[in-house]
Amino acid sequence: MEKRILGLDPGLATLGFGAIAAQTGGTGRSRSETVSLLDFGIIQTPAKTDLGQRLCTIYEDMHALIEQFKPDLVAAEKLFFYRMGNTILVAQARGIILLVVAQHQLPLVEYTPAQIKQGITGYGNADKYDVQQAVARELNLETIPKPDDAADALAVALTAWFQMEH
Repeated sequence: MEKRILGLDPGLATLGFGAIAAQTGGTGRSRSETVSLLDFGIIQTPAKTDLGQRLCTIYEDMHALIEQFKPDLVAAEKLFFYRMGNTILVAQARGIILLVVAQHQLPLVEYTPAQIKQGITGYGNADKYDVQQAVARELNLETIPKPDDAADALAVALTAWFQMEH
């Protein structure tokens, strides 16, 4: 059975996405689980563009991503308020994400950065490079996915998959 997970690293200027497919087969001792990369990338909105238009771009592109990947689950990094500089703008982009996910009637799970680091590296204070290395290793990639926002989104998707496994 295949489960598709769309991972998101919310942002207004750059929203990272990563889509994976988790395969589960067999039962009992012969049960097997594998995960494969579908795609990753970013949604970008230029800073000099009107805020409403930037949110419309995210809205339209999120619909397109969901149509393209047809995820069974959407996973996103939870918004934290310790980075006050752009928190309100990120929150507005996150609101658009929540709206689109709800319109498609998809389940959404959210993880804090520490939960993602713990889930993918086993260490809640792992640095960015360790997380990126773990993403590349889990997906059998020869190089770390770029840009960082896309790698972060894949880490979110993998964290959701690890949570489903147990």
